[in-house]
Amino acid sequence: MAKASGKKIENAQRLRYIRVLERFSSSIVNYLFKSETVSREAFDKKVDNNRKYLDRTETVPLYKGEYSDLEALVQKIIDYRGGDEAIETVKSEVLYAANQIEKSMNRRRYKKDKHSTDKFKEWE
Repeated sequence: MAKASGKKIENAQRLRYIRVLERFSSSIVNYLFKSETVSREAFDKKVDNNRKYLDRTETVPLYKGEYSDLEALVQKIIDYRGGDEAIETVKSEVLYAANQIEKSMNRRRYKKDKHSTDKFKEWE
């Protein structure tokens, strides 16, 4: 059986870390967005439960802007866990930061060519 190269192992670790970050942030954001009544105790419990997965995964340096922003958002959520800010302030700041990250990822993935005329030049 062939052994995996170091680069493949590093890429697998990076992907695992990114997925754990995405899982952590999406779980917290979904709770804050969809919950009728947001409480500080439930937020803290949610963060603690999701932090178990984050603690099990090895931290890997991330080089892309969106992923480093995602890592910063997760760190911000963990910092809010121990802080004394009002839950409504935490909710608005976390949802705003998550929205900005999602917008930057969507901007990279999708580009409208609605007003582009170059694609029709070959028909003339």
